[in-house]
Amino acid sequence: MAEIQELLAKKVGMTQLYNELGELVPVTVLAVGPCTVVQVKTAQKDGYNAVQLGLGEKNMARANKAQTGHCLPAGKGVFYHFAEVKVDDEGSYKPGDVLTADMFSAGNLVAVTATSKGKGFAGVMKRYGFKGQPASHGAHKNHRSGGSVGTSAYPGRIIKGKKMPGHMGDRKVTVKNLTVVQVQLEQGLVMVKGGVPGSKNCLVTIKKVS
Repeated sequence: MAEIQELLAKKVGMTQLYNELGELVPVTVLAVGPCTVVQVKTAQKDGYNAVQLGLGEKNMARANKAQTGHCLPAGKGVFYHFAEVKVDDEGSYKPGDVLTADMFSAGNLVAVTATSKGKGFAGVMKRYGFKGQPASHGAHKNHRSGGSVGTSAYPGRIIKGKKMPGHMGDRKVTVKNLTVVQVQLEQGLVMVKGGVPGSKNCLVTIKKVS
């Protein structure tokens, strides 16, 4: 079977490991798969080649008829999460195939995509790292202000994209070129160096880059 480069996973949390040099390495633990091929899409029928993956088996009593019928060809139950992965050779897959973390190994570079933590409405100091206004010399209750945002007579408006207070977080973020430090196939765990977006137990997509 041709190898899919991208799988669904859950963020378990962070821990630390020691490498062969005795250095402490912070890692994020990802529970990768098992992902079941639910549907195979072809260019002739759907206009593009892709494989739909399902993760997290759902109790059949909680599934409606539409969900049950969609997952029926795979014969592996109903799933909570779905994602499409583009492939070059869709003929290598069929509904019911199960993909696990064995496609990853220590030393691989991966890209992890998830929805970042929502921080609500934030000011410019928290959102963009502005240093704020002077803490003395007559500054009056505007220490965390962003300062002037105008542009005088020309163009006489606020430029689009100006860094200003607003909603922070809760958006799709991809962190590239993270190194796989360790893989535990029995538990389906992949440890990547550093942090990844999202809160604990959130859904992430892990893609092998090299």
